Amino acid sequence: MAMIESSADHEQTESPRPRRAPGPRGVPLFGNTLGAWKDVLKLMFQSWQAHGDIVRFKFGPYDYLFINDPDAIRHVLVDNNKNYTKSRNYHGLKLVLGEGLVTSEGDHWRRQRKLAQPAFHRDRLASFAQTMVADTSALLDRWAAKDGEVMDVHAEMMRLTFRIVGRTLFSTDVEGESERIGPAITVAMHHANDYAESLVRIPPWVPTPGNFRFKRAMRDLDELVLRIIGERRAAKGAGDASPSLAAGPHDLLSMLMDARDEETRAQMTDRQLRDEVLTLVLAGHETTANLLTWTWYLLSKHPDAARRVYAEVRAVLGERKPALEDLPKLTYTTMVINESMRLLPPVWAFERQAIAADTLGGFDVPAGAIVGIAPYCLHRHPRYWENPEGFDPERFAQGRGEGRPRYAYLPFGGGPRQCIGNGFAMMEAQIILAMIAQRHRLELVAGHPVELEPTVTLRPKHGMRMTLRAQTQT
Repeated sequence: MAMIESSADHEQTESPRPRRAPGPRGVPLFGNTLGAWKDVLKLMFQSWQAHGDIVRFKFGPYDYLFINDPDAIRHVLVDNNKNYTKSRNYHGLKLVLGEGLVTSEGDHWRRQRKLAQPAFHRDRLASFAQTMVADTSALLDRWAAKDGEVMDVHAEMMRLTFRIVGRTLFSTDVEGESERIGPAITVAMHHANDYAESLVRIPPWVPTPGNFRFKRAMRDLDELVLRIIGERRAAKGAGDASPSLAAGPHDLLSMLMDARDEETRAQMTDRQLRDEVLTLVLAGHETTANLLTWTWYLLSKHPDAARRVYAEVRAVLGERKPALEDLPKLTYTTMVINESMRLLPPVWAFERQAIAADTLGGFDVPAGAIVGIAPYCLHRHPRYWENPEGFDPERFAQGRGEGRPRYAYLPFGGGPRQCIGNGFAMMEAQIILAMIAQRHRLELVAGHPVELEPTVTLRPKHGMRMTLRAQTQT
């Protein structure tokens, strides 16, 4: 993608005085909102090409700076991160997740992050890996008699990762809830996105059809999460050592339930637990399911790369199930996952909001302005990625990325608020991809419409209908 410098870029070298960033002209009152509603990715790309790496949008009365420069991104996420909070557009997600790790701020966020961090240390991942292998084996057993059948791979990956997150983080098998909870999650995510994009936000208590659907969805989600919490409290109180709760004293939910405030010694309320559990249920399966779906799509479109994955898996694993120590040997498989996240990052964009005025790349950042970072665009910057629209896993081979800025690739964000579960997600994706590749190929159904749906995460709008083929050993 060719970069087109704006005249403002030439002025930057002539005067150090900060000035307003360039951007597309909007329409009265709405600014650039209509373009974002119509096709936000198109608006970002065209504006980036026309105006450079820092673009100013106007969404109604709000200033919005879209930054596509690694140095500016590092400034926001790391160097001056205390000046930036989650933006007002996270208020929609807060309706779903409350004050969980994704949406909370300040001391509350720091406390919760500190409490949750031990559950994602490498020594905990070994036990998680065993559960991931067992649950993927159950999926493969279910697929054993389905050779030649067409299935929605996105729905299958959502179901699998939903079960894994329940069993690994909360020692609870929630697979039986997937038929009810899956649609509820979709409704909740769409509502959060629509709320964030609205110039006039309708409060949840107003009796509109959309609010009714959202309330039903949240009732289903809350019912599941509060039941998990209630069962755990009852089990801890009774000293229950049943198999379903045997890992309870060592999982994340128990850590959060047992944790006490360092000053007050108070424990978390059910509401605080609900927010963290629901955050991890949604974040822990939605993004990984999308990553796996897009990876199968890309492998179906690039059979040479698929054959290399199959060959590597056979060479490393043969017929046996993977163990944690096998994962570093799946080098090409891991490069495929990284390239999938480059082209189709599940978290396609995220935002911060300036507390005080700042400067980025010589441009003014007014206090209260929203700063948008879109990995979907950043990962296609021709200054850092050769043939940016091409599928080339080898670009992640050792030595190929030398000279590339750290903040040119952000599938898990960056800075203090980098995704807490990035190691968990990568391990899960490696295990599932390798185990399915041992036994099956997935081929995109001819004519199936593949359309990006950039809401809270990057989903396939029409699912991903693929034909299951038994793997032939050659």
